[in-house]
Amino acid sequence: SVFNAAIVHHPYWPQNLELKNYVPNDQPLWKILTCFFSIVGILMILIWFVTGWRSKTWGPLELGTLIIGWFTICVFIHGVIEGWFALYYMEIPGDQSFLSQIWKEYAKADSRYMIQDNFLICIENITAWLWGPLSLWTVVAFLSRQSHRYVLMQMLMQSFKSQLYGAILYYYTEYRDGFRHGEMWHPLYFWFYFVFMNTLWIIIASILIWDAWKHLSACQRVMDANKFKKH
Repeated sequence: SVFNAAIVHHPYWPQNLELKNYVPNDQPLWKILTCFFSIVGILMILIWFVTGWRSKTWGPLELGTLIIGWFTICVFIHGVIEGWFALYYMEIPGDQSFLSQIWKEYAKADSRYMIQDNFLICIENITAWLWGPLSLWTVVAFLSRQSHRYVLMQMLMQSFKSQLYGAILYYYTEYRDGFRHGEMWHPLYFWFYFVFMNTLWIIIASILIWDAWKHLSACQRVMDANKFKKH
């Protein structure tokens, strides 16, 4: 039949998916991944030096430095990578700019990014325009020792709960669809892109919520003790 004879002209699943104006990437896989992870590495190194230089008591290996580094990476991923998707999700399949090629590569693990899925459009817009600026504000507040930095961090802990919830919904909606938007068990597309890269957000969000729990509980114990002494 004509349907069976049709040539699959894209690398996405399901293989009979129709994509209008799709243009394959002209950049090799190694270059896309090298550029992306090089930027992430450079951001972490910069934060390592900046936080270590600004305070002798705030060492480069302390959790506070790692948190600032993570929020800096969030600024890049939320504001730049996901911000690009939020603005140009309609043009990405046929666009050859580097950020579009990043999304076309990741979509091999989840083709919903190629078909303008309503859930992903909504979640990526919220992430780009809310979590991105909030992450930048937090980085600036901690580096400049602004008095409201812990209030802001508390706000971000709530946002990370939302990110945790968003990550769970991301997996759950694909589970409900039968994992049909990617090649199951593929070592790169499924295990690295889809599972590892997204599970990382769940793990780090859980660690930050646990760390905030400890700090807020310690502060509350001090406040309660002071009130008891006054009485």
